[in-house]
This record gives sequence, C-alpha cells and structure tokens, in this order.
Amino acid sequence: MPKTVALITMGCARNDVDSEELAGRLAADGWKLVDDAASAEVAVINTCGFIESAKQDSINTLLEAHALKGNGVTKAVVAVGCMAERYGEELASALPEADGILSFDDYKDISSRLGDILSGHKPTPHAPQDRRKLLPIAPADRARTSDFARKRLNNDPWAPLKIASGCDRRCAFCAIPQFRGAFVSRHPQEVIEEAKWLADNGVSEVFLVSENTTSYGKDLGDLRAMEKLIPQLAEIDGIKRIRLSYLQPAEMRPTLLQAMIEHEKVAPYFDLSFQHTAKDVLRAMRRFGGAEEFLHLISQIRALSPDAGIRSNFIVGFPGETESDFEDLCQFVDDARLDAVGVFGYSDEDGTEALNMKNKLDAETIAHRVATLSTIADNSVSERATLRIGSEVEVLIDDPEIQEGRAAFQGPEVDGTVGFEGDTDFKLGQWVKAVITDSAGADLIAKPL
Repeated sequence: MPKTVALITMGCARNDVDSEELAGRLAADGWKLVDDAASAEVAVINTCGFIESAKQDSINTLLEAHALKGNGVTKAVVAVGCMAERYGEELASALPEADGILSFDDYKDISSRLGDILSGHKPTPHAPQDRRKLLPIAPADRARTSDFARKRLNNDPWAPLKIASGCDRRCAFCAIPQFRGAFVSRHPQEVIEEAKWLADNGVSEVFLVSENTTSYGKDLGDLRAMEKLIPQLAEIDGIKRIRLSYLQPAEMRPTLLQAMIEHEKVAPYFDLSFQHTAKDVLRAMRRFGGAEEFLHLISQIRALSPDAGIRSNFIVGFPGETESDFEDLCQFVDDARLDAVGVFGYSDEDGTEALNMKNKLDAETIAHRVATLSTIADNSVSERATLRIGSEVEVLIDDPEIQEGRAAFQGPEVDGTVGFEGDTDFKLGQWVKAVITDSAGADLIAKPL
C-alpha cells in the first residue's frame, strides 16, 4: 500500500506553489496524497513566517495535526515552509510535537525525508542562515534549476505561477529576503512550459507570483523580460486571463504599464505595494516615493484603463510615525479610491532593521490607528465599488456552491467578489458576462447577460 500524506498550506500564493511542487515530487515517488490530515500517515504543514499572527496560525495548525496522532492513522507531523526555514533549531526546541522541521534544502529529497521520519528517525533541525549569502552577489551569476515537479491540490480554475523566488530589496520591516534568499528569476521558457501544463490541467487564469514581480528578468540581464513574457503567455491555448501580483511602485516603468494595458488577456489589475505615503516613514522603511508620486501613478493607470483594479497594503504605526504622517496616509487612502486595501499594524520581526529602531509607538496607539485607517479604507473601497454599477464585466466562477466569481479587477482570495441576482446555475470555471447592478462593500452584485 502506498504511504499517505496530507499537505496543509498556510500563508500566501507562493506557498501554494511550493505545496504543489512538493506534492508533485511525492506523487512521483509513489506517495498517495489525501485532503484530510486525519486520513494521512504524515501531515505536512507548509508554514508561514511573515508576521506574528501568521506564525501563530501555523503553530496552532501543527498542534491540531499532532492531536490526530492518537487516531491510529496519523503517525507523524512535519513542518516545512517559511517558518520552519526561518527558525529551524529554535522551532524544533519550542515545538517538540513536530516530528520533523525541514528546510527548503530538503524539498528536493522530500520523499526520503518523510520516509525516514515515518521509520522513527527525527532529523536534526537545521541552523537558520541568511539565504541571501548562499548566492553570488552578481545577479547574472546566480544558478538556476529546471527540475519541474508539480501536482494540483485543487480544481480551481485559476492557479498561482511562480516566476521568481527571493528578494533583493532591504525593506526595514521585512525578513523575507533572509529566509527566501536573493532574487532569482525563472527562465522564461520554464514559466511558459509550466503555464502550458496548468492550462492542460484545467486552469484558465494564471496568477504570476513572486516577492517582487517588477524585478523579473533583472538577473537574466533583461529589465524588460516581463514585457516579453506577457505576449508569449497570452498565446497559450486555454489561458484566458493573466494576472500580475506584487508590483513595486518605484519599479513601475512605462513599458510594463503599457504591456499590461495593451494585451487583452492581461487583467487590468495592479497590486501595488505602497506600504505608507509619508516620505519620512518611507525612507525609514528603506522605500521610495510618497503620496504625490503614488497618486500620479494611480492617475496614469486609470487614464489608460479606467476600470482597472488597484489594491495595496499599508503598515500603520511604524517606528517614528507621527500624527502628521498618519494623517497624510489617511488622506491618501481617502483620495486614492483603491479597489482593495490591507491595513496592518507594525510589529517587531526578528532579524529586521526596524527591530532595533527607536521611537516605537505603543500597542494602544497602533491599534487605534489601524482601526481608524481601516474605517477610512472600507468607506473608500465601498465608494469605488459603487462607481462600477452599470458596467459590464466578465466573471470567472470559482465558487459554484454560492454562485460567486471574480471580475478582471478582483484578485483571488484577497479582494472583493461578484455574486449574481436570481437563480443561477453556473459551473466551476465558467466565464460569465454580466452587468453590475449593486454593491456591498467591496463585493458586487451582477445580472448575467
């Protein structure tokens, strides 16, 4: 009988891709993948290590899986992913319930590692290291691999497609480059081949993901590699929509903006990482721009594509943020009329520059500012949604149980959705043309045409 394994994924779309790559390797080695951890001999938790709440969710999931070990089926619980990579030995010591803490370096031999754990061997946890130092400093010298392995873990009509790993930016609040490593683009042909594979496996929308999509190709010696990749992806039969994620405002060049707008298959969707708008705060964060520059970029996008969806995230309460800085941010969010907004309170993260900064705000002030900006953002997003009433959209049905889907300007899982009037019977993956008739916050109501 094949050994059984369940993969439980926490965190972002990049982790979703990692889980499907692990699934591909395991399936190729004879493992049977099951959906429920209670039905698996090994429960593999792909953890998130981004912020404190995400880390706690990962720990809770590991403990829940450990509690299954008395059911007579589940024999081992293993942690992989960003949190496992980031903390290694420390996590193994603090969480003895885990039968194994594996590093990214274990992924290529995941079948052997899980087999050893099932046999009673507890692997020695790795000592975390700054993975940026594992690659040559010169981007052009960074090695690449093309050992593609992936198996879909769901039947969603959309799928994330990783175009790069790591990040070369040094944002003061972010630890991701330390445990994800330096920025490495996948070769365009690898991306195209995987996109074709996804299309052959029921995907009609590909969601290009990385830590910094606007940097794609710089380590390949081509700063316009994305502009060249887009039309090649658009030629793939079966792919109807291409969506880009995590765009750095400071790197949004005119040629990329033009390529995104011009190609019919590219969703008019701009996931712009603003983080703040006050210049002093942005400089302390080791970032660029400001309210004026960001509003100008938004106006450029909407001049070229009035129906484009624009979303962003903001950090409130960064060390040294004054009341004036916060008011500047609130005014921007009110003026920008974004389609989706994420608001996060600052929290210390191990290994970041901001951890040792002075002038930190107290938790009560941060919580108050998060609540204030969230209210402004909700109102602004709602007003933007009402402006779409009367417009025609094409909706990809990704939740047939509640007859719900997403228009081109709505990203999966994090943005608003489109529901429908009356009794409908749309199928998973169906494309539906409709007209927007109402809104409820960020969500829209439509009438099928």
